[in-house]
Amino acid sequence: MNVRSQISMVFHLDKCIGCHTCSVACKNIWTDRKGAEYMWWNNVETKPGTGFPTKWEDQEKYKGGWEMNGSGKLKIKSTGRGKIIPNIFHNPHMPSMDDYYEPWTYDYQNLFNAPEGPDQPTAEPISMIDGKKIDVQSGPNWDDDLGGSPIYAENDPNLAGLSDQQRLQLSSVERLVFFYLPRICNHCLNPCCVAACPSGALYKRGEDGIVLIDQKKCRAWRSCVAACPYKKTYFNWFTGKSEKCILCYPRLETGQAPACFHSCVGRIRYLGVLLYDADRLEEVAKLPDDELVEGQRSMILDPHDPAIIAEAKRYGIADGVIESAQNSPVYRFVKEWKIALPPHIEYRTLPMLFYVPPMSPVQASKEGDTIHHETEDLFHDIDASRVPMKFLANLFGAGHEGVVRYALGKQKAVRWHRRAVTVGDVSREKADEMLRQANCTREEADAIYELTALCTFEDRFVIPPMNREEAIEMMKDPHEHRTEAGFGFVGGPTRGL
Repeated sequence: MNVRSQISMVFHLDKCIGCHTCSVACKNIWTDRKGAEYMWWNNVETKPGTGFPTKWEDQEKYKGGWEMNGSGKLKIKSTGRGKIIPNIFHNPHMPSMDDYYEPWTYDYQNLFNAPEGPDQPTAEPISMIDGKKIDVQSGPNWDDDLGGSPIYAENDPNLAGLSDQQRLQLSSVERLVFFYLPRICNHCLNPCCVAACPSGALYKRGEDGIVLIDQKKCRAWRSCVAACPYKKTYFNWFTGKSEKCILCYPRLETGQAPACFHSCVGRIRYLGVLLYDADRLEEVAKLPDDELVEGQRSMILDPHDPAIIAEAKRYGIADGVIESAQNSPVYRFVKEWKIALPPHIEYRTLPMLFYVPPMSPVQASKEGDTIHHETEDLFHDIDASRVPMKFLANLFGAGHEGVVRYALGKQKAVRWHRRAVTVGDVSREKADEMLRQANCTREEADAIYELTALCTFEDRFVIPPMNREEAIEMMKDPHEHRTEAGFGFVGGPTRGL
């Protein structure tokens, strides 16, 4: 066993209101400068929709993530020794400016200094790259709320495999069916961007698992951009260096939550520590798609187990980090309650950002002037929701509907339980039956409710002490605390895989 600690995150999608406050907070702090105008380390997408950059989930186009080769080994889809040199001036799998958008501002001088005339002067859009007038065609959230049209939704790659009836189910209610998907770098356990970098500029910090870029080593290969299946690594055209979300580690090191977490209006974000077994990384990454979710969960270790605690200390993990792992809200959502799921784990990067899938409105039918709901229940049957189960499974379960149905079923049971407690229009017997079907107890339902609805700042963000001095000492001799494929330094397990 090779115990490591990892800063991990949960986003509760049932609480996201799509206000983009998180995106603006991140933009103002990190990417409000020349060459980074088009970058959104945090962005909020509407689902169904094509996202940012356009159709980033279409790996037939972008070739992001890992795949199994003929000999049963993991291989980077987008690059390799035989592809780096031929693609040095043009990588066919890297997003273009059209896939992002050409950033623009407005010619305010034309507005302020326009001479007197019969018409109201306007501030025309101009490119932030070359200063010329442009006709704006897209933006970072161009399909927000479907952009007034179902066109964007119909191009969502997650619609693959849906029947005609399921597609009609989505398009027939257009504006009433969408939900919001906030995205940042997942700081994966098996980051493809790290493995793809020819100059070794990307690395995974040993003490907390945050993936960073050493810009002194970056040589503008841009292999990281093509390799990341989530397209959360960007190229700064002005500096000639790659950039990405750093999880606001200067804030974390002083006990503060990342900016996007701190500013979240809906309080959907949770942050905590997970302990995991690094020796099992390759084994889990090679599992079949339908076993990946449970496989990743099995890597996460119980921070209350004395044997795990002893092993963690042997690998140099500080007592404060272990204590934070024991109080981690992420551990409860992911490992105990199993209602938080990783996005597109079929890319095999093993992301450390998890999502609680959203409950969607009940689907109703109309006969004459009478509206009939699918059930008599206050909360709809899971399989009767407006967002088809298959769509959510493609997004959060590698196509496996069972893990998504379990997460949604438990959320529904908690709602029934709380309705019985607070309103009383649901019988206690019916609520208990729902809990039993969802493999949930009253105590667990209350705990889920408290961490979802009554949580304080300290409940949502359990930030471990960084112990930078101890971490630096530990990393001076990586072989003392790590296996041959140890984490935390360039050339670690991702390169070895």
